[in-house]
Amino acid sequence: MASYVAAVDQGTTSTRCMLFNHAGESVAIDQLEHEQIYPKPGWVEHDPMEIWERTQDVIKGALKKAGSSAADIAAVGITNQRETTVVWNKKTGKPYHNAIVWQDTRTDKICDELAKDGGEDRFQAKVGLPLATYFSGPKIKWLLDNVDGLREAADKGEAIFGNTDTWVIWNLTGGANGGAHVTDVTNASRTMLMDLDGTHWDDDILATMTIPKTMLPEIRPSSDPDVYGYTLPDGPFGGRIPVCGDLGDQQAATVGQAGLSPGEAKNTYGTGCFMILNTGTEIVPSKSGLLTTVCYKFGEKPTVYALEGSIAITGALVQWLRDNLKLIDNAPEIEDLAKTVDDNGGIYFVPAFSGLFAPYWKRRARGVIAGMTRYVNRGHFARAALEATAYQTREVLDAMNADSGVPLKALKVDGGMVYNDLLMQFQADVLGVPVIRPKVAETTALGAAYAAGLAVGFWEGEDDIRKNWQMDHTWQPSEDDAARTTLYGQWKKAVTRTFDWLD
Repeated sequence: MASYVAAVDQGTTSTRCMLFNHAGESVAIDQLEHEQIYPKPGWVEHDPMEIWERTQDVIKGALKKAGSSAADIAAVGITNQRETTVVWNKKTGKPYHNAIVWQDTRTDKICDELAKDGGEDRFQAKVGLPLATYFSGPKIKWLLDNVDGLREAADKGEAIFGNTDTWVIWNLTGGANGGAHVTDVTNASRTMLMDLDGTHWDDDILATMTIPKTMLPEIRPSSDPDVYGYTLPDGPFGGRIPVCGDLGDQQAATVGQAGLSPGEAKNTYGTGCFMILNTGTEIVPSKSGLLTTVCYKFGEKPTVYALEGSIAITGALVQWLRDNLKLIDNAPEIEDLAKTVDDNGGIYFVPAFSGLFAPYWKRRARGVIAGMTRYVNRGHFARAALEATAYQTREVLDAMNADSGVPLKALKVDGGMVYNDLLMQFQADVLGVPVIRPKVAETTALGAAYAAGLAVGFWEGEDDIRKNWQMDHTWQPSEDDAARTTLYGQWKKAVTRTFDWLD
């Protein structure tokens, strides 16, 4: 009998494979970064072929570390950076262009054109999303309009689209030799092309964006007993395993956090920061700058929806300080550097590198550092960078409280930054509620594993997931309210300085 479920987590900066046992414990992990490509200011790309190579390498690496083979794996789940857009030839398996990453802003003019008829909220009632460069639909249109020969290939049915989940699943299950061209409802809900109510592609929006429907993958449940396809004996798993779980990374983290009941929320600290509130089977329109999105769909059960607050740059700011400014040599050093000072020295770092996401949705904003004096040193830069993550999370939480009408009493957190004690304590201080880290903080991969495992009966039901969740640490907010009053007020002032930086 198989002992593990495998999860492939294809993220913005790296790809990893993790194996989980029935208790939801990680028994092996292998991870590799891939190149971040910046052709022009505001443009961000990845090489899909490099991502597929890294995917194969980490699968083999995880199996080797666990001393396991395909016979030990019950099922495979996929989770991924959402909205990152790949278009490739289904006969050759070769991409027509680098993947356009979710942070990329090149579709700004396309969004402006679309907004001329109906404004920024033109499609929001149908898809739950404002017009923004963030989402896949405008990226597909840009590729069709700008890559020589692509529109003709799409019209012939040769060019197909997917977010990176679709790209990985297609390659894992056969690629050009019959690979499954599928996505799940959570990823489809991030394209701006799927009708939330019916979870199907919207013909009117496709016509407006001039995107052929034949390019799009089949929409399937996030946990699918009918199985998307099977891995190949000559593939990286070395055997035939059902691929039957697929969740966008933030929805996967919600499942991994056992946020399976309406009113439960989590925040994931990664390249960006993403807070999701489970709203059950009800589609809740946001009036406060949040996204209405699909949370998950398990088999034939009703679709579960969520409100989401998306922040573009959090962990990516630490990477920027490391790679662009050479302020630190590796990401964990940021905490020690920040601890060399007692406060931020009066500076506020608003990292609107790709505009402002929730709750503002200002595409023309750009990053600023406000409050600079000669007193400021490297430590203040580090501390202000960490504080920016906490302040942005507070803005999203305020919006979520306003939309739901139910103030959160605690926040579950996950992702790489939750091991930064200084940040997590400041997060509790600025929110005024406890911040709770689970024992398995890498819940994104765990959520994908749960989706796949539920489909094949490795876990019997949602109660098994709830039983596996265990608390590791809780940060209680300080009695001093300066962080959530005075400092937060200064942050809000700094944010306004980013507005409309681009004409």
